[in-house]
Amino acid sequence: MALSDRIVGGGMLFVAAFVFSYYTLWAFLTPFLATDSSLHSFFPSRVWAVRLPALVLVLGLGLVGAFVGKVMMAEEKKKREKAQRVKQG
Repeated sequence: MALSDRIVGGGMLFVAAFVFSYYTLWAFLTPFLATDSSLHSFFPSRVWAVRLPALVLVLGLGLVGAFVGKVMMAEEKKKREKAQRVKQG
């Protein structure tokens, strides 16, 4: 199991390094290139360099909020059930 965990971790590290490098080049290098440069064909429009992280941030915060809400509701349900058992017994 340790070897498979290391392989998965190494793969995730590689993907993260690639995404970071690609985004850094896209967001910070392309504005300084001439508009007719052939490197622009490797990247989407620069407006997506802002929209994509904003979308990921909103979705991530929404998922965290939903998870916290679900946990809070489950805890409240447990407290109500415990209070009801104490009341009956």
